[in-house]
Amino acid sequence: MSYKSAHAFAYSLATTLMVSIIVFRAGDGTLSVVPASEFDGSTDAIVNEIDPFP
Repeated sequence: MSYKSAHAFAYSLATTLMVSIIVFRAGDGTLSVVPASEFDGSTDAIVNEIDPFP
């Protein structure tokens, strides 16, 4: 997934679920998104965090 697609997906998910979403780079170099409460990886892997509450 490209950064632009991951960011758009994360923003949509964050505003729909009203939870913070983490965009992270997996071990194979791909980007993925997950709710912040479920992220248990290294903080070095985090590319962006989307918070629906400004």
